[in-house]
Amino acid sequence: MTLPEHAAPGPTPLPASSVLAELEALRASDLPTHGGRTLAYVYDSGVAEADELGRQALAMYGSTNGLDPTAFPSLLRMETDLVAFARRVLHGSDQVVGSATSGGTESILLAVKTARDAAAVERPVMVVPTTIHAAFHKAAHYFGVERVTVPVDPTTYRADPEAMAAELDRYAGRVVLVAASAPSYAHGVIDPIEEIAALARERGLRFHVDACIGGWVLPWAPGAPAWDFAVEGVTSISADLHKYAYAPKGVSLLLHATPELRRDQFFASADWPGYTMLNSTVQSTKSGGPLAAAWAVVRYFGADGYARLVDTALVGTAAVVAGVEQIDHLSVVVAPDSTLVAIAADDTCDVFTISDLMLEQGWFVQPQMGFEGSPATLHVSLSAATAASVPDFLVALVGAVTAAVERGPIQVDEGLRAAAEAIDPATLDDAAFAGLLQVAGLAGEGGAVEAPAQMAPVNALLDVAPPRLREALLVAFLDHLTR
Repeated sequence: MTLPEHAAPGPTPLPASSVLAELEALRASDLPTHGGRTLAYVYDSGVAEADELGRQALAMYGSTNGLDPTAFPSLLRMETDLVAFARRVLHGSDQVVGSATSGGTESILLAVKTARDAAAVERPVMVVPTTIHAAFHKAAHYFGVERVTVPVDPTTYRADPEAMAAELDRYAGRVVLVAASAPSYAHGVIDPIEEIAALARERGLRFHVDACIGGWVLPWAPGAPAWDFAVEGVTSISADLHKYAYAPKGVSLLLHATPELRRDQFFASADWPGYTMLNSTVQSTKSGGPLAAAWAVVRYFGADGYARLVDTALVGTAAVVAGVEQIDHLSVVVAPDSTLVAIAADDTCDVFTISDLMLEQGWFVQPQMGFEGSPATLHVSLSAATAASVPDFLVALVGAVTAAVERGPIQVDEGLRAAAEAIDPATLDDAAFAGLLQVAGLAGEGGAVEAPAQMAPVNALLDVAPPRLREALLVAFLDHLTR
């Protein structure tokens, strides 16, 4: 077949074996998703059979479409099965309803959107602690809901109910949602859910518990405080299945205490000549693959399997906490309530250099910037697969700290620091951002943008930059990276 002259040029067709070989080569530069050494972004059960089951289900349902549950009733069945499982483990009544989403951010977006639409007030507000996940910031931006953030306790890093009560009263009549974490991502601690729920209940407000990262851990964690639907006043919960349910990405659940609370989550439009659009989530067309994979993996493990996996992950977490406390120059910021640990360094070294040195040894630990007086930290998410490797992790960490102390902490030039504090990102154009990326170490010869092998100097500079400039710089970086 001869293509017409105006046809766009395209890549030369390749046999399947060549394409797969290219994919393997591309994948070689990525972080490993299994083996327990990537301590953020991915979650590994360490059970190869479950991984293979999830992949098979993902492929089996990859071409199905969750847009219309009447066209693919198997997807509806799997979604309701997962919701029923979650309802039981999260102590919900028979009234609890839910939807599968593409991930925690979509679950949070929908929780905020639903609360806004149901309240139908002018200048809607949500009241959240400063440690709430940034997905709430995104929801506020997308849906025009003012975000009122309340400082947390400076020693426990947990939400302050008294301070939140004051803001709820200050914005009375405008508040559409209150939210808290179980646990918070940055520090791994559970907010005082019972106290905040009481505040919301007394004022007739919706209260969302963000358990995206804890929702499939805390039900099996001994001694966890009350945080789920067992607490009167909790009206919705988000819980990700691609985290500690160990399902392939991306799938999460958004649960509401009653069908009435969920109703405004749905969107419908018949005001056009095509099919009547009817959606339960932000997406319309969505592959059934992630849902089927989650259903398969949850069925495989069951409650007993998750109890074992949680126990293993918690044992590993405790070992990391105990080990870090024995390492000179490091400390655990706050005792974790789940499987997340925040680690700080003293002034002899810096966490950004330690992060780079750990990566050189095959361990990815995520650096977190300082915030409102709290120090920069290393974030570690422990999964079941990591537990057996904790001794190796601690040996690597000791070596990284020793080397970081020998190098000394990164010193940001005072002129750069002053300039960063003085810049208004709203006044910068594309050329100015390109120059700033070069200064920050995120652009090479000819303006090519890429992440350097050593991120510590970049992260140290970003750490002293005001949040708005940091956001603008990273947006510019992503923009240029994807051109």
